[in-house]
Amino acid sequence: MLRTRILNVAVVATALTVSAALAQQQTQTQRVSGTIERIDGNTIYGKGPDGTAVTLKLADNVAITAVLKATFADIQPGDYVGTGAVPQADGSQKAVELRIFPRPQADGGHYSDEWNGAPNGTMTNGFVQPTGTVGATLAGAGDPSIVVKYPQGEKRIVIPANAHVVRNAFGTKDDLKAGAFFRAQAGTKQPDGTYTASAISVGRDGARPF
Repeated sequence: MLRTRILNVAVVATALTVSAALAQQQTQTQRVSGTIERIDGNTIYGKGPDGTAVTLKLADNVAITAVLKATFADIQPGDYVGTGAVPQADGSQKAVELRIFPRPQADGGHYSDEWNGAPNGTMTNGFVQPTGTVGATLAGAGDPSIVVKYPQGEKRIVIPANAHVVRNAFGTKDDLKAGAFFRAQAGTKQPDGTYTASAISVGRDGARPF
């Protein structure tokens, strides 16, 4: 009887361990990106950047962000922007990518360790300052720049011609179509290898989310 009880306890403990491991696996999220090949209801069948097949199941109430190509000329005073950049010797930040949001995001700020798109990369989120700062250039510099203000201060962002600039807009399921680039920032991997997501960014007219 004692041996049977010990075995039962061991079985229960093992089951709980496996259940906990599966629960942890299902709650871990990761970025899922690629190109849409076809849509079936709420399921995207796509191809990842490395060519592997990707299956992404979207929530019924999925939040869709459309990403449009943009240029420096599209940046206006008062816009809320997020930039990934590299610090310069004069204290400015040279943008590698810049995103114009349709509405303000949470707080904002300047972060030296939260963007890994380039060595020593930084991230700056905030509001573009009024005319007079937009388009101003630094001494001896040929690239235009903006001043981005956030609660703790401000940074001048230099925007070279090769910077990846996009504008985010509110999207719909009509934006989910074959050939479009997509990115789910927080995809949850399932035991069968597919992913689920409650939010997705999708490129419009050839734009690429980042």
